[in-house]
Amino acid sequence: MKAPAVSLTLIVIAAAATGLPESLIPAPDDVAGPPADAERTASGLASKILTPGKGTTHPARTDLVTVHYSGWTTDGKNFDSSFRVGKPATFSLDKVIGGWTEGVQLMVAGEKRRFWIPEDLAYKGKEGRPAGMLVFDVELISFKPVVPKEVSSDPTKAPESVQRPPPDATRTGSGLSYKILKPGTGARHPEPTSSVTVHYSGWTTDGRLFDSTYPNHQPVTFRLNRVIPGWTEGVQLMVEGEKRRFWIPETLAYAGNGPVSGDLVFDIELIKID
Repeated sequence: MKAPAVSLTLIVIAAAATGLPESLIPAPDDVAGPPADAERTASGLASKILTPGKGTTHPARTDLVTVHYSGWTTDGKNFDSSFRVGKPATFSLDKVIGGWTEGVQLMVAGEKRRFWIPEDLAYKGKEGRPAGMLVFDVELISFKPVVPKEVSSDPTKAPESVQRPPPDATRTGSGLSYKILKPGTGARHPEPTSSVTVHYSGWTTDGRLFDSTYPNHQPVTFRLNRVIPGWTEGVQLMVEGEKRRFWIPETLAYAGNGPVSGDLVFDIELIKID
């Protein structure tokens, strides 16, 4: 696992300036090692849920996560905590130690979990960093995808990832995958029976454009429960002004009964919720 580009221990520097004693963040009773009822992954990471969260969606490896946390060495020394600076920390999940990258992906929003992270998933003996196994209590407050920059100005040109979803795409329980291309505004989402106005382009996985509103410069309006299931599910995740790319499996597309077959890829811009 790579060393973190964004180090959690950077927060320690700011924390030390507060002068808060370590006793305010006492070590858990099981800080010396994971108890028998802890869950273990193949990598050697151990964890235990302290407070259940809500929902079933987990962060992706490249999501921005917002957390409160405290960390200890196995002798009970508290070396880092977001509570010392009085606010949660936000960072990209693939920019921290391997144990965090793996472990936080197991969580859902609102969950609090204790992790026992072996040294090879922590700082690997790096000078100036805590050594040995580390223990973290992590509360996952929220998470969201990192918004990438669009690389093409032609909305009808097939994306490079048209064949399959990239590793950093978010996947839902139904098998629908997506990435946010442009953030929207507000917090209102369509309902299944909402009428929505959109611009879109659609491709087969060999890169063939089979449908698009952009050549005619005219968006379309339709009721969301009267289109393919991948659209009905996906557009409900969006807010006005947002643009997303969806990788829709055949079972959520035309299921062999439509104008095109197989998995489909759509770029959708939600202009208005009626």
